[in-house]
Amino acid sequence: MRVLIYLVFSAFLMVNCQNRMPKEKADVLYFGGTILTMEDATPEVEAIALKNGKILFAGTQAEADRYKGDQTKVFDLKGKVLLPGFIDVHGHLTSRAGMMQAIDLFPEPYGTVNSIQDLQMTIKKYIKDHSTPKTQPIIGNGYDDAIMTEHRHPTKDELDAISMTNPIIVIHTSGHASVANTAMLKLLGISDSSKDPEGGHYGRDKKTGKLNGKLEENASFKALLALTEKMSKEAGNSQDQAIKNLMKAQDEWLSYGQTTICDGRTMGESVGLLEKAASEHLFKADIVYFPDYEYFKKDLNIFKPKYMKYNNHLKLGGFKFSDDGSPQGKTAWLTKPYLVPPEGQSADYKGFPIFSDQVLYDDLKTLFQNHITAQLHVNGDAAIDQALRVIGKLKEENIYKPELRATLIHVQNSRPDHIQKIKDIGLIPSYFSTHVYLWGDWHYSSVFGPERASFISPANSALKAGIIFTMHHDAPVTPPDLITAMYSAVNRKTRSGRILGPDERITPLQALKAITINAAYQLQEEETKGSIKSGKLADLVILDQNSLTINPEQIRSIKVLETIKEGVSVYQRK
Repeated sequence: MRVLIYLVFSAFLMVNCQNRMPKEKADVLYFGGTILTMEDATPEVEAIALKNGKILFAGTQAEADRYKGDQTKVFDLKGKVLLPGFIDVHGHLTSRAGMMQAIDLFPEPYGTVNSIQDLQMTIKKYIKDHSTPKTQPIIGNGYDDAIMTEHRHPTKDELDAISMTNPIIVIHTSGHASVANTAMLKLLGISDSSKDPEGGHYGRDKKTGKLNGKLEENASFKALLALTEKMSKEAGNSQDQAIKNLMKAQDEWLSYGQTTICDGRTMGESVGLLEKAASEHLFKADIVYFPDYEYFKKDLNIFKPKYMKYNNHLKLGGFKFSDDGSPQGKTAWLTKPYLVPPEGQSADYKGFPIFSDQVLYDDLKTLFQNHITAQLHVNGDAAIDQALRVIGKLKEENIYKPELRATLIHVQNSRPDHIQKIKDIGLIPSYFSTHVYLWGDWHYSSVFGPERASFISPANSALKAGIIFTMHHDAPVTPPDLITAMYSAVNRKTRSGRILGPDERITPLQALKAITINAAYQLQEEETKGSIKSGKLADLVILDQNSLTINPEQIRSIKVLETIKEGVSVYQRK
C-alpha cells in the first residue's frame, strides 16, 4: 500500500512539474544584475526571458531558468543595471540630422564656444580647414548667449568680420533665434525695409532702425527653411546624404539609451525623408513624429490614416504647435516682464505669442474633432495661460477629451496656479528639466529672477497633484541626454551649485518613471512599452550604475553600456 501511495504521489509530482514547465523556450535570458521594471507590484526582478522581441517572463532566476533551451543565449549582467529603454517624448531627430553638417558652436559643458571671439575663430578655422569657396553659405549651430561671457547675441557686423562674401547664419542653442551676416540677409532677400513676418521679428538697431542680423521665431524658421531649400536645389539630389545624416542622428539617440525617438516639429521635406527611411527599413528604433500643424494643415486628410499606426518603425503621433519662444533666448511669452530685457527692448518687454487665441482654438478644434492629439510648445506663463484657456474651452464644449492626452511641452515659466488647471483639463506636462542645470543661473539672474526661476519645471508639484508628467531633452538644443535631465530633476542644482527650487526635487525612481512608463503613456503606448512586464516589447537599456542607490550628485556620471530594441542589440559602448 505504501508503495502504491508513493508511486501515485511521484506521478502526481511529475505531471505537476511537467505542467509547470513552460512550453516556450526563450531566445535570450538576462540575470546577474539589478533589473528595474518600473512596475509598482514588482519593482525589481532577478532575471528576464525574451522571445520574438518581447518579454516572455520577468521574475526569479530559478523560474527564468525553466525557459532556457538549447538555443537560448544567456547574458550575465555582472552587476550592471537593466531597465526599460528610455523614451524620447520630445526631441527633434530631423533637425539634428539637418544640422549634422553645421559648425558646432555649443559652449560648455557640451562644447568649447564660450565667447563671441570663440565663435568667430571657430568659423574662421572651419573656412580655412575646409577650403570653403568664397560664396558658399555657412551654417553654425548652438551658440548660447546665456553662457558666453558677453551674455548677448553676436551681431551682423561681428559675422561680417568673419566673411563679407560667405553667407553666414548662426543658430541659437534654443533653435528659436539666429543671426545672419550681410551676405546671408542678401541671399535670403531680407532688407532694412522688410516687414516682420507674423509670429516673428527682425532685430534692428534701436537708433537707426537698420537690421542687426538677429532673426527671432518665425523670422528665423522661415529664413532657415528658405536657405535649406535653396542649398538643396543647388546641390541637386542630396537625399542620399540626408538619409545618411538621419541614420547618424538615430545612432546618437541610441547611444543615449533611447529605443523610441521623437521628431517634435517635422517641417518641410523632413516628412518625406522619414517616410523614405521607413520604406527602406532603416530605422532601428521606433520613430514618433509630430508635423508642424500650421505648415501641414492643408494636408490633414493625407495624414489621418497614418495616425497612431507604426509602419516600419515610423508612427504619426499627432501634431505640433509652437505657441511661443525660448526663455533662455528671451522670446518666450510672459505675463510679467523679463528681469533683464534683451538688447534693444524696453523694461516692460514680455516676449510675444505666435498665435492668437482664435487661431489656436480653430486649429485645435479641427484636430480634436478628428480624435488626433497635439503637442503644444509653451514656455512662458502667458503661453501656458493661452493653452489652458483654449483647451479648457474645448473641453467645456466636449471637443477635447483627456483620453487624447494632449501635452504641454517645456512648461518652463509655470506658476503654482497652473498645476490644478492642468489636472482638471486632463493634460500632460512634459518638463525640460535640464534647464535647471544648464540655464538655472541665467534664469535666476537675468530671465525670471529668483522667485519665478525657482518654479521652473515643477515636477514635484505635478507629482503631488497626481498628474502624470514626463521629461525630455529637446535635442539638438542639448544632446539627446535624458540622464542629465534626471540629474537635474533630482538635484535641482545649477552649474554654479545653486539649489533652485528645492521643493521641486523628485526621487531618482520618479525621474526614471518620467522617461519610461510615463513617457509610454504620453505617446499612448503604455500597453507595449515603458516597463519590464510579460508581453511588452523587449526595449531595454543597460547602465553601468544604479541611479536608485548611488549618490544623486553622481547621476550625470552614469553611462549607457547597451541599448536593446525588441531583443536586438542596437548600440554597445566601446
